[in-house]
Amino acid sequence: MTDHSPNPKKSGNDGSTGYGVTGRKKDDRTRALWVEYKQTGSAESREEVILHYAPLVKYVAGRVSSGLPSTVEFGDLVSYGVFGLLDAIEKYDPERGIKFETYAIARIKGAIIDELRADDWVPRSVRFKAREIERAYVALESELRRIPTDEEVADRLGVTLEEYVNLLGRLSFMSMVALDELWTVGGDRSDKICLADTVEDMKVKDPSQTFELEEMKDIIANAINRLPERERIVVSLYYYEGLTMREIGEVLLVTESRVCQMHTKAILRLRARLGEMLGFE
Repeated sequence: MTDHSPNPKKSGNDGSTGYGVTGRKKDDRTRALWVEYKQTGSAESREEVILHYAPLVKYVAGRVSSGLPSTVEFGDLVSYGVFGLLDAIEKYDPERGIKFETYAIARIKGAIIDELRADDWVPRSVRFKAREIERAYVALESELRRIPTDEEVADRLGVTLEEYVNLLGRLSFMSMVALDELWTVGGDRSDKICLADTVEDMKVKDPSQTFELEEMKDIIANAINRLPERERIVVSLYYYEGLTMREIGEVLLVTESRVCQMHTKAILRLRARLGEMLGFE
């Protein structure tokens, strides 16, 4: 699927950041919108807040769409994301000093992924292949005491290198939403920790819950740091810097499809390591 996402971190010729207002004026307007909405709760002020942040939905939908099969409509992703935006607006507390964009992006993506998951868009056979690769990574790293090469992974799977590369291509669309599911590697849904919960969560007030989330963040950070350098760069640029796959390709001087392949391998390695560390199958 074509990458539709604008990068909100990039400025236009007028110095704007994607919301049509610049610098201090933008900040003042945003604060005024939130003050009015939280004080009055009026439908008019709510609509203004929604319209102000609507570009976030298209941005997140565009990032999720990259690598998804062509059967997934971009418009559907946007409509799914709107529900996440509405949920974020209702639950956001400006007094906590956390940027709304940070909070909302996680909620928007979560809403999109929930709908994709509900539609059962990833075939069972694809999930099975992903688990096979994850197990191969864990076994080989344990045996070799290092990161296995593609050739070694292919050999463990009983396929040729070309077949392994093709398999990664088939898995790429699955991995585009996999980081949200990264911490859902075992247990019932009620026992899982999703990506949205690792971003500053307004609902977490229990100190023990806060500690658990911080501990999970440390585990995830350690797993990311153990990735091969280029895969680590892809994860960092995509999830933390907000670059698209195409933009990452320009940074690394490789094709977008190559970036997708590196992303897929990184996600599978992370899922395998986290599953092993947390004791999930």
